[in-house]
Amino acid sequence: MRAVVVHGAGDLRVDELPDPTAGPGEVLVAMEWGGICGSDLAYWRHGRSGTAVLRHPMVLGHEVAGRIRAVGAGVRGLEVGTAVTFQPAQLIGDGLLPDRLAGRTNLYPQVRYFGSAAFDPHTDGGFSELRAVRADQVRVLPPGVDTQRAALAEPLAVAIHAVGRVPDLRGRTVLVNGAGPIGSLVVAAARRAGAAEVIAADVSADSLAVARAMGADGTVDVRTASLPTDVTVVFEASGVPAALGGVLRATAKGGTVVQVGNLPGTEITAVLGDLITRELTWVGSYRFAEEVDEAITALAEGLEVDPLMTHVFDLEDARAAMETAADRSTGSSKVMLRLGR
Repeated sequence: MRAVVVHGAGDLRVDELPDPTAGPGEVLVAMEWGGICGSDLAYWRHGRSGTAVLRHPMVLGHEVAGRIRAVGAGVRGLEVGTAVTFQPAQLIGDGLLPDRLAGRTNLYPQVRYFGSAAFDPHTDGGFSELRAVRADQVRVLPPGVDTQRAALAEPLAVAIHAVGRVPDLRGRTVLVNGAGPIGSLVVAAARRAGAAEVIAADVSADSLAVARAMGADGTVDVRTASLPTDVTVVFEASGVPAALGGVLRATAKGGTVVQVGNLPGTEITAVLGDLITRELTWVGSYRFAEEVDEAITALAEGLEVDPLMTHVFDLEDARAAMETAADRSTGSSKVMLRLGR
């Protein structure tokens, strides 16, 4: 089979690898679609993503969907030909959490994740023609949800989790700073959660156009205009340290900032004084627990993700796809890989 493999910083190849088989408790999936994420770009460009450092060649991709090709021994309730996506996280160990973290499996201390170098050996992702997957990580797609859209269930789950960090958005005005793929999905998730008004801000007119198509009522190009003020709920989705000062100032006194954009794992310079003087609540949002199931339901109910998918490439053109995703001047939002026919 062919697979998109990162060998080191700047070294991306489409390799020919042995076909996997479905072992006990697994299914073999013929992959059909994948979406390129910022962590995929980080492994390709820098040989690392956050604290996870690439030590060996690794298949990229955790935003994926496909169709079951074969079923391993002991698997019940899954059939050949079924369209599926995945919960890409696998807990290592007994899976137990302290009571204060009940249900928050995204905070479990040891998690293997599709396309992650956090462990050695690394966990291969799904940018391949075939992948063997544990049956308990498989999520069957309902009627009306095709595999192309289902490949975005994972990032949509990230957005739904971020929105869920605020107890109730109904009737509230929300600002989303950063209108990349995650920010635009937060726009859609906030709208679905009942926000009365959603404003998106970014430095890219193309990204703001996607955010509008995803449900933003208003947009702010921060190159030429200031962020709104006195917004009680702000989602910071850019991950840019220099943006933090402006975001905190835009948040109403006593308001809440949800940090969903990944901040660097190194020392940064940022203006944070308003966190204290405005008595803000600043909360983190990391991946998701089981919101992938809610994401699939949202897609089945008609949540529209088509505006996000700006570019499509075949698997053999993976390098061009990565270059397009990394270059904001291309107007790209979510770049999709067609992994199979």
